[in-house]
Amino acid sequence: MSLGFPELLIVLAIIVLVFGASRIPKLAGGLGAGIRNFKRGLNEPAEDENEEKPKGKIEE
Repeated sequence: MSLGFPELLIVLAIIVLVFGASRIPKLAGGLGAGIRNFKRGLNEPAEDENEEKPKGKIEE
């Protein structure tokens, strides 16, 4: 099952009605930034894994 052009137009119309035309660019920008951060997080190793523990006090 796939969405055709008429279905996409209906979904877009509903989004415009719910959020308003002025807020759509902000929502799209936030969605794009979230996807970029997610992909960056998948590709970069976690900082905690690469950091060495500080050499100093020995905890008892």
